[in-house]
Amino acid sequence: MEMKITKLRLGGLEKENPIIISGPCSAESREQVLETATQLAEQGVKIFRAGIWKPRTKPGGFEGIGTVGLPWLKEVKQKTGMLVATEVATPTHVLESIKAGIDILWIGARTVSNPFAMQELADALKGVDIPVLVKNPVNPDLELWIGAIQRLYNAGLTNIGVIHRGFSSYDAKLYRNAPLWHIPIELRRRFPEITIIADPSHMGGKRELVAPLSQQALDLCFDGLIIESHCNPDCALSDAKQQLTPDVLGYTLKMLVVRDGQPQSTENISVLRKQIDEIDENILTMLSKRMRISREIGTYKKEHNMTVLQSGRYNQLLENRNKMAEALNISPEFVDSIMKSIHEESVRVQMEIMK
Repeated sequence: MEMKITKLRLGGLEKENPIIISGPCSAESREQVLETATQLAEQGVKIFRAGIWKPRTKPGGFEGIGTVGLPWLKEVKQKTGMLVATEVATPTHVLESIKAGIDILWIGARTVSNPFAMQELADALKGVDIPVLVKNPVNPDLELWIGAIQRLYNAGLTNIGVIHRGFSSYDAKLYRNAPLWHIPIELRRRFPEITIIADPSHMGGKRELVAPLSQQALDLCFDGLIIESHCNPDCALSDAKQQLTPDVLGYTLKMLVVRDGQPQSTENISVLRKQIDEIDENILTMLSKRMRISREIGTYKKEHNMTVLQSGRYNQLLENRNKMAEALNISPEFVDSIMKSIHEESVRVQMEIMK
C-alpha cells in the first residue's frame, strides 16, 4: 500500500513555527509535573511531554511512575491549557493513555525497532483518531523506520509524524546518539509532507548540546523540537544531564533562528555543510576506534616483549594507502601526510602502554 503521509494535525498547533514540545523525561511526582508545566507555560510552551512508563536499558533504575501519573497530565491540561503527550510501548499503555485523555502519543526508539511490538500497537490504535509520533529506531535503518510508520498507516491511522532522536553506536563519540542527518533528509525526500520533530535532548545527551543541535535541525527545515525540561534537572530520576530548566529552555528558544522559505534540498549549501559536519564526526569516531585498537596492539606487544615500531608493517601500510588514494582520486601526498600523523599518534599511544 502506497502511503500518503500528510502534515500532522495538532488542533491548530501544527501551524507553530517551530512546534515546541517540552517537559521532563519522567513524571516523578504530582508536584514536579505541575511545577514544571506551570513554568513551561510561562515560557510559551503549548505541548507538555512526560514519560509515564520508562523502561531503561538496564533494570534497577527508575522505570516510571506508571498509570498513577496519568491524572497528573490531565491536571496539567486543566490548569495550563497545554496539550499533553506521553510514550506508549504496549497496547495497555495505549488504552490507559486514551482513557486518561492524553492528546498525543509517541513510540520510542526501542519499540520502533521491534516489528512485533509495532504491530501490536498498530492493532491497539485501530479506529483511534490521535496524533502519533514515531521515533527513529535505535540503529540507522531507514527502512525499519518506514516499516513502523507503515504498520500504523495500514491500521488506518492518518495523523502520523516522526521524531528524529539520533542513532546509537558502540564507539565513543561526541553525541549520545549520532544525528546522521542524511537519514531524516531521505525520509523527507520520500514523504515531502511528513512532520519531522527533532529531539536534541536524546541526540546530545548533554544540556549544552541542546541549543546547537536545535539550530541545526531548524536549519534543515525540521517542523519542531521536543526538548526535555525539568524544574530541578540535577535531581531528575532519569536523564538528568540532558534536561534544561524551563527558563533556560525559554532563553534557548529565543536565541534560535527560524529560516524562511521552502524545505531545503540536498543540493542546498547548508545541507551540504551539514553533511560535511556529519562526515567529520564520523572521521573522528573512526579515529577514536583506531586508537582503541592501537592500545590493544600495544598491550599485546608488551605482553609478548615486542618492540613498538614495526618498520616493515609501517612501510607496507603507507604503500597500500597511497594506492587506495590514487584509486579514489585523492592526492597521495595528502593521504601520506594524514597516515604519518595517525601513525605518530598510534606510536605515542603504544609507548604510553610500554611504560
